[in-house]
Amino acid sequence: MASSSFLVLVCVLLIAGVEQCMAKGIQLGSRLTVRDNETWISNNRTFAFGFSPMDSGNQFQLAVWYNELPGDRVVVWSANRNSPVGKDGIVELDKSGNLVLVDGNNIVWTSNTSDSGVHNAEMSDSGNFVLYDSFLWPVWQSFSHPTDTLLPGQNLTVSLELTSSNSSPSHGGFYTLKMLQERTSLSLALTYNLPQSYNGSQATESNYSYWSGPEVSNVTGNVFAVLDESGNFGIVYGESSDGTVFVYKSEADASRSNQRLVLRRLTLEQNGNLRLYRWDDDVNGSRQWVPEWAAVSKPCDIAGVCGTGICNLDGSRSKSNASCNCLPGTQCLQNSSLRLKCDKQQENSTSQFKIATISQTNYYFSESSVLENYTGISTISKCGDICLSDCQCVASVYGLKEEKPYCWILKNLEFGGYEDPGSTLFVKVGKNVSITSGRDPRKSGRSSGQSDSTRNKVVIIPIVLCMLTLIGFLCVLLYYTVHRRRSLKRDMERSLTVSGAPLNFSYRHLESATNNFTQLLGSGGFGSVYKGSIGDGTLIAVKKLERVLPHGEKEFITEVNTIGSMHHMNLVRLCGFCSEGTKRLLVYEYMKNGSLDKWIFPSYSGRETTDRILDWKTRFLIATETAQGIAYFHEQCRNRIIHCDIKPENILLDDNFHPKVSDFGLAKLMGREHSRVVTMIRGTRGYLAPEWISNRPITVKADVYSYGMLLLEIIGGRRNLDMSLDPARFYYPGWAFKEMGSETPKRVADKRLNEMVKEDELVRTLKVAFWCIQDEAWMRPSMGEVVKMLEGSVDINQPPMPQAVSELIAEGLDHVYKAMKREFNHCSSNIFTSGPSSSLATYSDSTMSPR
Repeated sequence: MASSSFLVLVCVLLIAGVEQCMAKGIQLGSRLTVRDNETWISNNRTFAFGFSPMDSGNQFQLAVWYNELPGDRVVVWSANRNSPVGKDGIVELDKSGNLVLVDGNNIVWTSNTSDSGVHNAEMSDSGNFVLYDSFLWPVWQSFSHPTDTLLPGQNLTVSLELTSSNSSPSHGGFYTLKMLQERTSLSLALTYNLPQSYNGSQATESNYSYWSGPEVSNVTGNVFAVLDESGNFGIVYGESSDGTVFVYKSEADASRSNQRLVLRRLTLEQNGNLRLYRWDDDVNGSRQWVPEWAAVSKPCDIAGVCGTGICNLDGSRSKSNASCNCLPGTQCLQNSSLRLKCDKQQENSTSQFKIATISQTNYYFSESSVLENYTGISTISKCGDICLSDCQCVASVYGLKEEKPYCWILKNLEFGGYEDPGSTLFVKVGKNVSITSGRDPRKSGRSSGQSDSTRNKVVIIPIVLCMLTLIGFLCVLLYYTVHRRRSLKRDMERSLTVSGAPLNFSYRHLESATNNFTQLLGSGGFGSVYKGSIGDGTLIAVKKLERVLPHGEKEFITEVNTIGSMHHMNLVRLCGFCSEGTKRLLVYEYMKNGSLDKWIFPSYSGRETTDRILDWKTRFLIATETAQGIAYFHEQCRNRIIHCDIKPENILLDDNFHPKVSDFGLAKLMGREHSRVVTMIRGTRGYLAPEWISNRPITVKADVYSYGMLLLEIIGGRRNLDMSLDPARFYYPGWAFKEMGSETPKRVADKRLNEMVKEDELVRTLKVAFWCIQDEAWMRPSMGEVVKMLEGSVDINQPPMPQAVSELIAEGLDHVYKAMKREFNHCSSNIFTSGPSSSLATYSDSTMSPR
């Protein structure tokens, strides 16, 4: 009786507390008007909600701003910044639960929450304006409708974006910060958007992305960008949001931050830059916003900053100030892209137009703006002549890439130009337009008197003669340099061929060698592999990279030559490569017996054929020689290499079942003077070391962990996680450790071997595997030590139980099994209804992990 009375009392107190909390909020029927100049303020008085005046003073926006800071008001959210209201503006939380902004008799904005159960509203301490229902669940919140500012704790999901105000007089467009999602990855990007009307009909948006953050690949679960209280800005991802890729990591004084909450905001400014600000109460005796970080350091790296004009940096070291120059025949600050009317009857005539040459200038353009790309043109002026002869061409851009000239022919100019010493911009203008050659057409003009003209001629003629002499000397020097460089390149190619370095194949050659890429050997996250033959009939495997990591041709060739210089009997030999434009291909020696996974795992069809089973002797040999191959590129190469993706699919077998480590597509090069690197997550779930998940620095010990998981799969002849088995055996590392401790190790060996194993080798291999998968990297042996342990040249102590295994046992295997079984069944049903059945095995066998 007493206990039931106590429960009733608790419930009453809880209900009373909720009602008291809700009574303090903004009630239905509350309103604010522009004329009364009242606000709704957060409990900590940091933020205010109400009407804030615009630049003109006679127009107002419904906004959230910092309440008590001195100086100009900083707005962090607005409902109607592009549709301001006058002095008759009213905002009301009406009786239906709808937040409505009206200007006279016109509804300007609404939260669209009528009849959604809204009970009250609150201006929260975090800067979030929230509409709550009677259970204190948010029905609507300003954090889910951001404008140009991100506050600490505010999530920017894949479906949201920050948008700059488009009221800047310098351009007609606006900027956005959002996540660009590709097929297998996404990244934060800053984009310049220019509303256009094509053919006078439907309005569309052309855009250009000029900055992107780090790429996040192959992730599942929630993904969002967030700014935390300490000033760290990054992308959080994962089923339980346990992974983070930092865009910016704050180095602020932690002790100062702990004493008092520091106000921060991340703002997308009108000039297109993304900037992080911190409020500082004592900067040279004043209180002000201090910039901590900016996405773009040079203003001319932002598309559209000068409209369609040309952005030029000043001559100072900081390169922080810029000026805008007009395109010939245009106004600098126009709100539309440069287009010309094309008269088809005079398409090949030069009577209508002429070319204005703007030296040392490049231009931002999208793929949709390109008419053609010419390579190998004979002279710079030829690029302008091609544009002049093309009716649709508006401008052309000339430059050099890898010493090869290119000429882009453009049908419109939209996103602005910028200084580039290696490029020249040719703009088509009317015959009657006055132009001046050079990079600053806006500053052209006629002399005011005859005396000035004469004086200019006296000064200019000697300068021109000197310049011609200097140009002639430079041309001779350039010819000698290019001729000498080409000779050195030919000699280098000959020496590389003799020394066995990777050959540089043409794309057409590999297309022919693979019969137009028809015989598919396999595919993965970074590309597909095709069978082919070259020369005297030598078989090759050609990997066609479909998603290339963000580096250029030079970096790609450097990594290829580094990996190609490795020679070890247990590494697949890289025979060559192809790098033409965006095409990237790798050529490997062909391995007749394919990958290890096809030999140690039962076939997905369910038919277990005896001719595909490896005996214990062969398995132990594969385990030892694989370790020798990994030890080679960890410890014996000039540049140490972290493979990042050790798994059965990347271990190939030759005719005699000798293993060869392959697929260095995700590999990370590391100088010998470095012991660790910081990089984005790469690899396959189930083989990832714990430091990948916790964002700790990565060392070669990450490969050791993956090798340990591989070693267990070689022993068991099964995936480490198999939901088709019972709760005691579904997680192989836990089951194997238990049986090893019970001195019954043969029970965990592949059942198809019928216990035909050497028990001493089996125990040794199990111990090595469990030392390799220790959660702390320092506890794992090096691969050189692993080789010695497997060969029996050193004693092996009993390994401790890995933390992942102990956590599973502590949580209860039955409980974990049931939870994962439900998840597995849910994912399986989705796969069966949305994709091919073969993907089910991939999901259940290689991508799930109790981590």
